[in-house]
Amino acid sequence: MGHGCPADQEKTLSVRAEAGPTGPRDCRSVTGVQRPIGLFDSGFGGLTVARAVIDLLPGEDVVYIGDTGRYPFGDKPIDDVRRYARELAWSLVVDHNCKAVVVACNTAAAALPIHELEAELAAAGHSIPVIGVIEPGAHALVRATRTGSIGVIGTIGTINTGAYDRAVSRAAYGATVQLTSAACPGFVEFVERGRTTGPEVTLLAERLLAPIRDAKVDALLLGCTHYPFLARTISEVLGDDVMLVSSADETAFALRELLLERGLLRSDERTGSTRFLSSGDVNWFETLGRRLLGPELEAVELWNGPTREIS
Repeated sequence: MGHGCPADQEKTLSVRAEAGPTGPRDCRSVTGVQRPIGLFDSGFGGLTVARAVIDLLPGEDVVYIGDTGRYPFGDKPIDDVRRYARELAWSLVVDHNCKAVVVACNTAAAALPIHELEAELAAAGHSIPVIGVIEPGAHALVRATRTGSIGVIGTIGTINTGAYDRAVSRAAYGATVQLTSAACPGFVEFVERGRTTGPEVTLLAERLLAPIRDAKVDALLLGCTHYPFLARTISEVLGDDVMLVSSADETAFALRELLLERGLLRSDERTGSTRFLSSGDVNWFETLGRRLLGPELEAVELWNGPTREIS
């Protein structure tokens, strides 16, 4: 079953004049700490972050948008990715009244820096915290190493921006670390097709991870939120001596601290709700998403872009 759009037929998202009967429920009357947390990614990868947020903050409501109609972001021009990120964040804020936005996509966070996105939202009258996965992941990677030889893998778009080089340098606080980076085109596509193991995945991993293996790193950051779904294969290729680091848990912890600092953390005892949207095949997103995330993913709605123009 297909779930995205061919590269030469990229889906164009249009601004809807108003939500129809199956469109977003009106949550704009909800105020303060009761508002949901919004997350977005190019597809399924950000579900690793959503899982961590749901587990750590079970009382919070969560809205997740997977832009499967335009995935993968990793090989897109940076200006396109910046536009996608703005549209997704804007929709979470104006359509879903989110109190915080989590950019659960490394490529988007690298293309449109978090502080820039937060400033743009504030300039439009929406002063809410925005958090990405790059800084939390870099800090976790530096803490994990014993030898100082570390690695990061990501999409072409993420690696080419140098975002992780800068983030690791900040996280190291002057300590000596040797970072080896490698782009892994093809990994995201395997995950989006629901193929996380098998001979073809292993063959690709052996080729793409050769620079990491040759550098003899002792800790590797999975610098794309899709990659934890390939952790078994990656570990088999690199060996048990290499610690795999995911930014998902670290991002959830950083989010909790940010919400607490801003007075936006819910304190009431309740079970939060979850809502999932996709710009691609919603049936495929529901089927594979439930397998990857768990029972919280009960239904998926179609996302066709923000309902209002970005101001």
